[in-house]
Amino acid sequence: MSPDIVEALVKTIELKDQSTAAHTWRVVLYARALAEKAGMPRDFIARLTVGAALHDVGKIDIPDHILQKPGKLTDEEFEVIKSHTSLGHDRLKRMGEDDPVVLELVRHHHERIDGKGYPDRLQGDSIPVVAKYFAVIDTFDALTSFRPYRKEVGEAAAEKALVELNDCIGSRYDPAAVGLFTELYRAGALEWILHYFNDNNGQLPPITEMPKVHGIAESIRARV
Repeated sequence: MSPDIVEALVKTIELKDQSTAAHTWRVVLYARALAEKAGMPRDFIARLTVGAALHDVGKIDIPDHILQKPGKLTDEEFEVIKSHTSLGHDRLKRMGEDDPVVLELVRHHHERIDGKGYPDRLQGDSIPVVAKYFAVIDTFDALTSFRPYRKEVGEAAAEKALVELNDCIGSRYDPAAVGLFTELYRAGALEWILHYFNDNNGQLPPITEMPKVHGIAESIRARV
């Protein structure tokens, strides 16, 4: 998949769900930092970068009245939201994407170690490594980012998020992934990402332009 297509898809996701834009930037950066900490090969990190950028691509196919609902979702509406994982996987396959790293991350990033996740209720070692690692990243960013219904961001929110991640080791999250992410945060390697566009102001640059200093665009181009 070309960088232009990746960028177009990310832009479409951003237009569909305004809360997703800065989230996409941060999870890409977290994913790269965690993959480098884990010693993953350069090519693998480039592929992981694409998967991270497209992890919510299935939200394009979620009805606006559900995706943008300001109040609490009904059980039926939440089931529709959950379908974004399989919808994204299927959309990418129709577009000719065949990289298992990308496809597995998009489909399985909401699986749980105890088998109670979705869409396929995978358990333990049956969950792809990229999905195990990304589940930690996705949760951390969700718990530390600005939302209209939650104003707390920054270090206080991060500490609470780390407590939740560590409390859910073995049920929701993989212990190695949580351990590495916690170690990175404690070392001060993630603080700048935590604050990156983490408010409701500012114009986000295109996904392929953000990165020159940090290598994101190069990773996307290295993938093709």
